[in-house]
Amino acid sequence: MNKQPWALILGASSGFGEAAAIELARAGMHIFGVHLDRQDRMPHVEEIQAKIRALGREARFFDINAADDEFRHETVDGIRQRLAVEPPGTLRVLLHSLALGFFKPLAGAEQVIAKKQLEITVDTMGHSLVWWVQDCLRAGLFDWGARIFAMTSAGAARAIPGYGAAAAGEAALEAHVRQLAVELAPAGITANAILPGVADTPGLRNIPGWEKILENARQRNPHRRLTTPEDVARAIAALCHPAAYWMTGNTIRVDGGESLVAGVV
Repeated sequence: MNKQPWALILGASSGFGEAAAIELARAGMHIFGVHLDRQDRMPHVEEIQAKIRALGREARFFDINAADDEFRHETVDGIRQRLAVEPPGTLRVLLHSLALGFFKPLAGAEQVIAKKQLEITVDTMGHSLVWWVQDCLRAGLFDWGARIFAMTSAGAARAIPGYGAAAAGEAALEAHVRQLAVELAPAGITANAILPGVADTPGLRNIPGWEKILENARQRNPHRRLTTPEDVARAIAALCHPAAYWMTGNTIRVDGGESLVAGVV
């Protein structure tokens, strides 16, 4: 009996994670979603799950801090138990889409980032991918052909005011993706980073000067519009096709050509 495909989305309640959860459900996958939201955001989380179920898929969401070791262990064990029961399942996709951290200058300002804030940001936006992959492997959740994706941004390679800690996290994330691609190749598991164009998401609005970032991106993109989370979600779904098995270790731009045009981020 073929196992039912599931996707695990870290950061499933907004932005790219939300769009990917719905698009992957449309593509035939059931969805595990990890998110961290206040009570006033829970109606929206319920709406996302309702959309997934309306597509005929199962949705199981976990309201936890994805960077917390104990919560991660408990969540992965809960996923393992669900995949083991009838009908049995396999984790087809792991998407890391976490943008939680502190957006402060590293130096040269009156208020600069603290050591703990820097560590939390880099661990959440970068290193946590490794911890989730390790736990999923130990639990035996992946089969041959699984896909690992991690959301990054142009900030990983550019200096943006207030974005230093997040940039370090994303740079680490891209390095982890390259290493995971090599180490997991014998198991038939691919790993790729996804670098979208500028999109108007809750995560972007946490960045100082986000209005100027959006304005510049609209002017620069040859399509004369911003990237949308749905644009990126469709690309991720396409990369899940079995024919994309030889694509691994990349940072893949999904930006409508935005990065090809000179300009300021």
